[in-house]
Amino acid sequence: MKIPKKEIAVVAGSKSDLETLKEGFDLLNELNIGYDLQVISAHRHPEKLREYCLNVEKQGVGVIIACAGMAAALPGFIASYVNIPVIGVALKGGMLDGLDAVFSMVSIPKGLGIACAGIGKPAFLNSIILAVEILALKDKKYCPVLRVLKLKFK
Repeated sequence: MKIPKKEIAVVAGSKSDLETLKEGFDLLNELNIGYDLQVISAHRHPEKLREYCLNVEKQGVGVIIACAGMAAALPGFIASYVNIPVIGVALKGGMLDGLDAVFSMVSIPKGLGIACAGIGKPAFLNSIILAVEILALKDKKYCPVLRVLKLKFK
């Protein structure tokens, strides 16, 4: 089943993160799940990220997966601008090998709701499942895709 609309956005904090995320992108492509990929650092390009956030909902995106390591400000930054679900994926690196990113995500200030899927490749794959589950709540065309997706990991 082809789902051409890009209702999932993936935002990575650095180009170097893309290799870690490759298996998830391959899965999205295999299942014909439309997604938009952006590489924007919350620390190095906050204005560019703000502009992206202000326009992403207008493009029909229903869920954002934000992948970042170390201080991991990306998911919280995005959540402060959008009114759609944000899923944080912590990436390995730094002195705590990704735990610092998880701590940052789960310690988000009150008033900003994000989900944190964990650390690394498995977390990105789980974030894709969660994103499709969220989309399936309002659009049943995602239900068969979700069943296929979950069967891949049994």
